[in-house]
Amino acid sequence: MQLTYHVNAPVTAIEMAEVFKSSGIKRPVDDLARIEAMLDASPLVISVRDQDRLVGIARSLTDFCYCCYLSDLAVSKEYQAAGIGSALLDATKKEIGEQCALILLSAPGAMDYYPKVGFQHASNAFIIPRNR
Repeated sequence: MQLTYHVNAPVTAIEMAEVFKSSGIKRPVDDLARIEAMLDASPLVISVRDQDRLVGIARSLTDFCYCCYLSDLAVSKEYQAAGIGSALLDATKKEIGEQCALILLSAPGAMDYYPKVGFQHASNAFIIPRNR
């Protein structure tokens, strides 16, 4: 493996959709226009490549001074359990700084992962879910 991490480097909707599919994260992978809009609206995207292949991504919405919502954390299946997710989180934390809270909504299957990488469970969150 020749992994390189990048901050706000170009990522295509097709590449991101492929990582989402492989990782098992549920996203609108067949709606590339929506994936592209997700990328375009994100002020912070940390990507990791093995040579030229995108293998992981952390996509965040943030003001860089108070809060950061980590919307997507995905690593291709064959690269999981190699520390890439933790490295993406570390890179995200470095970019937002210590004064910024890092917030996420976990997929049910990842609930055990986040406490292991430093997240605290929050019982004071609310959501109005999307319709599609």
